[in-house]
Amino acid sequence: MTLRAATPADLAAIMKLERASFPTDAWSEAMMREELTSPHGWYVVDEEAGRLVGYAGLRAVKSATDADIQTIAIAEGARGRGRGRTMLRALLAEAARRGAAHVFLEVRDDNPVAQGLYASEGFAEIGRKPRYYQPDDVDAVVMKLDVRGWRSASAPDDDGVVTSGGSATRGAPGAADGGVCT
Repeated sequence: MTLRAATPADLAAIMKLERASFPTDAWSEAMMREELTSPHGWYVVDEEAGRLVGYAGLRAVKSATDADIQTIAIAEGARGRGRGRTMLRALLAEAARRGAAHVFLEVRDDNPVAQGLYASEGFAEIGRKPRYYQPDDVDAVVMKLDVRGWRSASAPDDDGVVTSGGSATRGAPGAADGGVCT
């Protein structure tokens, strides 16, 4: 597993995984390009043997108190090996570096794997958005994480990746969202 910052050169590979992971509501190439180049966005990619197998994104305006997990997606054959957790922790560490006190996301109600991952990192359900995911008519579970509490339960390793003692997230760019494809 090789995690690194995403660049616009990753757009084609990200879009291939985006369309495979979210066939009914994939973002457009223009939306994803904007996310990758925005000063408020921070995206990472996960590579294995030179092939992109995952990506994740955060929207966090520097010095703002809130941040949003935008998306986490993992190729079907690469799921179940901790990649989603590793990318989530990288996003949370970046949110902390940018000064966020809270991180929000929305996750599909029909994705208990993602909900479990988020809860295991300290996210708590704070609400629901009925029929949020279209055209599937699936509710969104809105979750929130207190960054200070997460940091106190976590410690960065030598690579800056946060490990905790204790794939994919979806939404419109600029909106919190969730649904890990792990």
